Amino acid sequence: MLSASFILDPAFTIAPVSRRTFGSFVEHMGRCVYTGIYEPSHPTADADGFRADVLALTRELGVSVVRYPGGNFVSGYRWEDGIGPVADRPVRRDLAWHSLETNEIGIDEFMRWAGKAGVEVMYAVNLGTRGVQEALDVQEYLNQPDRTHLARLRQANGHPEPYGVTMFCLGNELDGPWQTGHKTAHEYGRLAVETARAMRSAEPGLELVACGSSSSAMPTFAAWEAEVLELTYDAVDYISAHAYYEPHDGDLGSFLASAVDMDHFVTSVAATADSVGARLKSDKKLKISFDEWNVWYQSAFHAQQATGWEVAPRVIEDSYNVVDAVVVGSLLISLLRHSDRVTAACLAQLVNVIAPIRTEPDGPAWRQTIFHPFALTSRLARGEVLRVEARSPGYETARFGTVPVLDAVATHDAGSGEVTVFVVNRHLTESLDLAVSLAGFPAGLRVGESWTLADDDLYAVNTAADPDRVVPRAAKDAEVTDGVLRAALPPASWTAVRLTTG
Repeated sequence: MLSASFILDPAFTIAPVSRRTFGSFVEHMGRCVYTGIYEPSHPTADADGFRADVLALTRELGVSVVRYPGGNFVSGYRWEDGIGPVADRPVRRDLAWHSLETNEIGIDEFMRWAGKAGVEVMYAVNLGTRGVQEALDVQEYLNQPDRTHLARLRQANGHPEPYGVTMFCLGNELDGPWQTGHKTAHEYGRLAVETARAMRSAEPGLELVACGSSSSAMPTFAAWEAEVLELTYDAVDYISAHAYYEPHDGDLGSFLASAVDMDHFVTSVAATADSVGARLKSDKKLKISFDEWNVWYQSAFHAQQATGWEVAPRVIEDSYNVVDAVVVGSLLISLLRHSDRVTAACLAQLVNVIAPIRTEPDGPAWRQTIFHPFALTSRLARGEVLRVEARSPGYETARFGTVPVLDAVATHDAGSGEVTVFVVNRHLTESLDLAVSLAGFPAGLRVGESWTLADDDLYAVNTAADPDRVVPRAAKDAEVTDGVLRAALPPASWTAVRLTTG
């Protein structure tokens, strides 16, 4: 058996756990909205047509914030199409996903759903085919208390009080040639800063997110961030990052090390932002909104051909296996590890479309394998993120060279005294004997609960017929002895251990 170890000390903190780290993403794409969160004919549908089973799973998932309405969709979206009497709303082409949008769900309906789900809304404005005025209009509709035309229109549409949205994304992936309204960094930066200044003039307390690169593989990566931030640095609070991961040519070893790439992505964006800030002689430390991330089998998606203008077609409904769940758990470890810079993140998407929740029309909703590490991390990560410097054996990967077998992070809640350790064993065939020294903490910590997600069949998935084929199991061998937490981590596994003083 391989062995790894690290020391935890409450004095060595990185940053507080941000609840916005546990965000998700609802885009008008495929079946995320229609037959996902919304299906009036479903047996569980409430008076507003929302699926109660999906709402319950969203709450269980522990989602804190939801980015809406896109995604690529937003770059052609006219927000005013989705307000007023539903019967009067136009059906529009969505060029992003080659489908039809009925606009049956719009701002008011989605904000109502968000209230029921108990989530904050991160609203994305269209800077692809639209601009400053449209951004101001949607902001006014959402947030203006009264007396103006758009505030009164919102009130007439059934919501007397402002929605109070505080976080806005200034467009989406406008560095990408696939994006409707694709722009150069200079074109986007100029539009973004004009929009940001105008929105702040109307409402100074907003939190604004500038578009970063749509992936670190983009040829303009880092150069895009540098040029955009030269123009927007003082007007925005965040720069966004997007990343999706999948195994290439069956290379599970590299796939399990995907967090190495996410770590590099975050540090590169932070370094670029800091460089711009230094040149501008700014005291501000820009934050990162990692507002799209997940496992996505893009190679299979790119092989598909558009079949026509359909309403809510089945698009990228990936079925996730055990290894996918372990990778998602490791990516959450990476996000927590960078909590000093990444204070918002969105698992893309919430339902059906590369999602932790799957549904069938008029049928069940169930948890995919990736649901479990997200839900447990959201529930258990509290207080401060602790610095982890692990001693771990390495293994060779085709993409990243030698990578530590162990990936780990921990959190400490000073109020309750609880410590939670999140660990991944990346090795495909060998168990890992973990020892965590708790010498910096008062004596008496014991295991309150422990969970491991692993399976002899790395490709096992959950389905409508067998929704609990892959679930976390109690890690019964995790125990604290003489101030050391010990646990045996199975191959290709994700584990969470909560230590309590009670």
